Amino acid sequence: MEIRLSQLAGHLERTFAPLYVVHGDEPLLAMEAGDAIRAAARRAGFDERELLVAEPGFKWDALLAASANLGLFGARKLVDMRIPSGKPGVEGARALEFCASHPTPDQALLVTLPRLDRATQASGWFAALVDAGVAIAVAPLGRDELPSWIAARLALQKQRVGRETLAFLVQRCEGNLLAARQEIEKLGLLLPEGDLDSETVERAVTDVARYDVFQLSEAWLAGDAARALRIIGALEAEGEGLQLLLWQLSEDLHTLALRREEFLAAVSGSAMSSVAAESLVTERLSQDPSGDH
Repeated sequence: MEIRLSQLAGHLERTFAPLYVVHGDEPLLAMEAGDAIRAAARRAGFDERELLVAEPGFKWDALLAASANLGLFGARKLVDMRIPSGKPGVEGARALEFCASHPTPDQALLVTLPRLDRATQASGWFAALVDAGVAIAVAPLGRDELPSWIAARLALQKQRVGRETLAFLVQRCEGNLLAARQEIEKLGLLLPEGDLDSETVERAVTDVARYDVFQLSEAWLAGDAARALRIIGALEAEGEGLQLLLWQLSEDLHTLALRREEFLAAVSGSAMSSVAAESLVTERLSQDPSGDH
């Protein structure tokens, strides 16, 4: 079965499954999900752990052997299988399907994968893992999710900040959760519990935000000039070429032009005046600049 990341803690408090799959491209959240599963395995009596990494040249017989053999002195064991490429190949697919269909009470399996495309998620080996165990997809947090994530992290340290300070922290930490966690932990070490004033937080926090051209596209299409300029400055500091930024801008302008033409063509046969149609196009594009519905 598949569960949301937010459901994992509650699930592990109630039970422990023989097989878990963590997949996604947010390193911090994937690492923390894996840590939670490994801790639950120890509580469930799986005292030993065997780590396997499917790097180039990996022999999948090692997974079958690890899954068949008990731990030292017959101890229960967690097999921690990591597949950085997300592509096990034919031999690996067979091994994973075999492990999924042959669970044992003294063995548990944790499979960690990167973000998977649609075809891989529809593959037989991945479906076998999901059917036999519990799958957790780990996706990067959206910018609108960061304030609540940061506030929750601060709450664990018994610290609180106001809305403006949260917005400041989002600006400084966007796109880099690993560094964001470090900055939040630093606040826990440097500052007392309770309400934190904005000036103290601003002096303590380093700018660790990381951006890409897609976030830049999101900013200028949303009309957020301040954020767009901040992202351009960050990309320039990281050595990003001007050509890529101009390419993204031209792609966005081309998409907007196409959406405008499509919409005008759709309303041209109606009784709507050209002025009203143009006004409606402008309103629709401002609400949905990408054209996605």
